[in-house]
Amino acid sequence: MQPVPPCLPLKESVQVYKEHCRMAREFHQVKHEIAVLEDRKRKLLAELVEDEKVAVEIARLEEEFRRLTEENHTLVMVHRERTQQLERLCPTNQTRQDSS
Repeated sequence: MQPVPPCLPLKESVQVYKEHCRMAREFHQVKHEIAVLEDRKRKLLAELVEDEKVAVEIARLEEEFRRLTEENHTLVMVHRERTQQLERLCPTNQTRQDSS
């Protein structure tokens, strides 16, 4: 993108040459900015994908925690019920253990 050298005696030719040089610099600057922004976009998209994976994992772990909490609650209730049943069925056993 080298401009044709101006015809120095013609003021208009020098002006066109200078304008071409200015536009070429701007073009390269804009091209560089686009490359930088595209790189930033690529990085942000990669972060977004990673964040989405983390969000899915968090949701999975929250669901697992909720399920395990419910299971734990159920097991605690069953344990209490069985303990109460055992106490009702074996009152003499409890008395013997208390004496020991």
